[in-house]
Amino acid sequence: MTSLPSSLELVLPLVDDLAHDIPEIERYRRLLDALRRLLPCDAIALLRLEGGELLPLAVDGLSDDTLGRRFKVADHPRFAALLANPEPTLFPADSPLPDPYDGLVDKAPRLDVHDCMGCSLQVDGKPWGLLTLDALEAGRFNAQDLATLRAFSSLAAATVSAAERMHVLQRAAEREHTRAESYRAAAGQSATRTLLGRSAAMRRLLDDIATVAPSDLTVLIRGETGVGKELVAQAIHAASSRADRPLIAVNCAALPENLLESELFGHVRGAFSGATGDRQGKFELADHGTLFLDEVADLSLSAQAALLRVMQSGQLQRVGSDREHRVDVRIIAASNRDLADEVRAGRCRADFYHRISVYPIGMPPLRERGNDVLILAGTFLEENRARLRLAGLRLAPESQSALLAWTWPGNVRELEHTIGRAALKALSRRGGGSRALTIEAMDLDLDVTTVTPVETVAAPDPAGLPLRAALDAYERMLIGAALERHDGSWAAAARELSVDRANLRRSALRLGVVPAAMGN
Repeated sequence: MTSLPSSLELVLPLVDDLAHDIPEIERYRRLLDALRRLLPCDAIALLRLEGGELLPLAVDGLSDDTLGRRFKVADHPRFAALLANPEPTLFPADSPLPDPYDGLVDKAPRLDVHDCMGCSLQVDGKPWGLLTLDALEAGRFNAQDLATLRAFSSLAAATVSAAERMHVLQRAAEREHTRAESYRAAAGQSATRTLLGRSAAMRRLLDDIATVAPSDLTVLIRGETGVGKELVAQAIHAASSRADRPLIAVNCAALPENLLESELFGHVRGAFSGATGDRQGKFELADHGTLFLDEVADLSLSAQAALLRVMQSGQLQRVGSDREHRVDVRIIAASNRDLADEVRAGRCRADFYHRISVYPIGMPPLRERGNDVLILAGTFLEENRARLRLAGLRLAPESQSALLAWTWPGNVRELEHTIGRAALKALSRRGGGSRALTIEAMDLDLDVTTVTPVETVAAPDPAGLPLRAALDAYERMLIGAALERHDGSWAAAARELSVDRANLRRSALRLGVVPAAMGN
């Protein structure tokens, strides 16, 4: 137990933070840092309760993919016990309850006999989430530590309450998104994932979404196949004033030319063979809501002209009818091709291009998102764990390195399929069962041998190089040499270079440096 002055020195900055608008991630990082210094441990986490799931918001001492996981409380009795107890809980070192972090603690592949304690956090009289602490050494925590955690939990609750109030608009948008799920379900769409990631590229994307969402401007989402453009459209709609109205999605590439106007604008009975009744088109279904036109570059020139008329006037006619219908629809479009190039090639009308790309947004490819790969992998690991009915599904250190080293030409969709296949291979290799499962690098089947190994990294010659290139070359040499000295150990190299291990991996990935022996 630390002395009183030391404890005050740790908590007073947190009290001061309550009055300042600082980023949520930084606020939570400071909270965990202070608690870990008050109560030394090997892993600590802050999780928020949403429905029946716990979402990790900040972790220290746990693998990066933990941030992408969603822990169903019903699947994890330790979490359920913490939420059910208004007081902090210290589990016996030999507790038979499985630990949700088994295989996720940086310093240990397995959590058998160890110390674990935690507490629930209450905001406005309701359970908000959990603080959890794990120590690999049995007997590390005692009754006095429980009292310290009890006192600290009040400050932690005030911290998360301040963060909630600072982000009230964002939370309101999330609630509106939930209300809109029923409209999407009526339109034949299922619940979808949310945007995940903490890279600079994703922060820029989220800033763009926050800027344009409250307006009614037409948005063009640009990005490679598989990056998740539809998730961006859903996020824009959820944060808009139209969130309580439907979001209707149309795959333009799948629309036959002869049925396009009927699908978009509707038809009346007898308009053509098979038209046995009146039918609303997608525009009318999306009235006062949002219409998402995916793969808009695949529309023919005549289809573009028909769309342009509706976008300009807000009026449409059903096929076979002379009656005009007025609609109020916001358009969000997406394309994996550059529409400006399509205009130059004569495959896209210039007036349509300018109308559809009022506010362009770029969705970054996965290869430019650094450590987001592991966060997204955590989501897919948890989905496959539940689908395969496993107690746990984790990545071996070599697997994490392989994921970071791969260039992901198929982007997030490729990552999802890679994790799904690897989980099946790992399960088959082990021969079934329901205990925790580890995905090895060979299960991923990714050829990362083309990435520059550290042995080939030579001292740079800065002569004649631009400043940025010279700095990159020097950084590449330092990282490569440190990894070589420590036999590919990321943790040891990060300690030598005095940088965070996750940041070191991101820099190595950007510079094309991967240790020949893919270590932890």
